[in-house]
Amino acid sequence: MRPIFCRFWLLTLITLLLTLSIGMINPQPSFGRSWMDLLFRGVQVIQLATISPQQEVALGRQINQGLLESGKVKLSKDARINQYVQEIGQRLAATSDRPDLPYTFQVVRDNSINAFATMGGFVYLHTGLIKTADNEAELASVIAHEIGHIVGRHSITQLRNTALAQGLLSAAGLDTKTWVQLGVNLAYNLPNSRKDELEADRLGLNNLAEAGYAAKAMISFMGKLAQQGGSTPTILSTHPATGDRILALQKQLNSVNNKQNQGLDGDYYQLQIRSLR
Repeated sequence: MRPIFCRFWLLTLITLLLTLSIGMINPQPSFGRSWMDLLFRGVQVIQLATISPQQEVALGRQINQGLLESGKVKLSKDARINQYVQEIGQRLAATSDRPDLPYTFQVVRDNSINAFATMGGFVYLHTGLIKTADNEAELASVIAHEIGHIVGRHSITQLRNTALAQGLLSAAGLDTKTWVQLGVNLAYNLPNSRKDELEADRLGLNNLAEAGYAAKAMISFMGKLAQQGGSTPTILSTHPATGDRILALQKQLNSVNNKQNQGLDGDYYQLQIRSLR
């Protein structure tokens, strides 16, 4: 048999197996659909799961534009704060497990304590969170955590799973506009799973230490937020199992190679963010 036919039948077999697994796990949505429709659904999932870095960045850029145009995100025009956050972010990006992505770090004019990330290297930090941090290492710990989500490709997984759950994928596929709209909604509204949060914590703590920051700052910042009175900070209300995450970080801290403990000077930090006060 010629190689091209071997590859064709191998792809067909993989698609059939994936389709069967989807049907076994979630039979109700697929009831009544043709086998050809299910086959195309399987192929579409494979394509999204194996999205290239270039495609990821392009889609992330369009989702970012969608967030800005929707009014959900209003960026700060404070040049000093933007530059400061960019410097911290790029320092962490260089020591991350995906240093080749063109990361973009943006400050959002919002007094709530929150941060989030989208695919392709886009990270968003609320001014409320920046003001809540006591030092640069604590702010860097949040940025490192969000980079961890990008490294783990968590937004891509969310997008794929949500599209399947909502029955959006069909034989006709989805155009880019639909993917972007779904990505905009997920970026700001859907919390990450416990598994994703723990992975982002683990990757973030390692990255924080590799960049020379005091790794313990991630634990101190998370603990401080958890103990705050009043309403729960948004970053914790949408991020489950805070207590478990702190315990896991404390265990990991013992094995982290943290030769430097930079970023703990509170006076220096307050000087850098004084325009927010």
